[in-house]
Amino acid sequence: MNPARRIRDEITAAIRSGEWRPGDRVPTEQELAARYGCARATVSKALGELAASGLVERRRKAGTFVAHPPVHSAVMTVPDLAELIAARGEAYGWTLKTMLTEADGDALCPGPTLRVEGVHFAAAEPFALETRFIALGEVPDAASADFRAEAPGTWLLGHIPWTEARHVIRAVMPTRGEAAQLGVGARTACLELDRTTWRAGRVVTHVRQLFRGDRFDLVAEFNAGT
Repeated sequence: MNPARRIRDEITAAIRSGEWRPGDRVPTEQELAARYGCARATVSKALGELAASGLVERRRKAGTFVAHPPVHSAVMTVPDLAELIAARGEAYGWTLKTMLTEADGDALCPGPTLRVEGVHFAAAEPFALETRFIALGEVPDAASADFRAEAPGTWLLGHIPWTEARHVIRAVMPTRGEAAQLGVGARTACLELDRTTWRAGRVVTHVRQLFRGDRFDLVAEFNAGT
């Protein structure tokens, strides 16, 4: 078998089987060249093909790592990030940053609101930033909910049925502070999801979530109309 193909196929098998997990460091080019008895250029070619397929991530001066597979979400649903991340076999985490009551939220969620900000994690790495306004007139129990233990989106899906939702999806550049929280470069494109949900015509919540562009896919499946 071609050496580059053998390296590529065996690394692929190790990743697919779960032997190598997302975030694991791949042996260096020197180590792989010695293991397979080939030139470093051959190893580099194999790793380049793996990176192009999305299985590994090559980081300058840091090495090669097993890539975190992107999380897929249906565009027409309101996703629970905890469930989506867990479905990929990764540990989910949530850290509350700030929570405060405001007399008036924002243009899409006016009136008394609870403002909640925090960070979602996948496999102990930042996955998305969240800023959420919850209408206290519609969801008064949110004021006493424990959003340190549970993300507000997960809590809302379990407590408040929604009837309508509107998504706005954009590619954006993060601020310097947002980039630092996500662990990406200041000029890295991110995916912004801006969503408002209603119940019987009344706003329940408005949320802005900022995702690492390499960790999240929005997917829509549909049939042609008549």
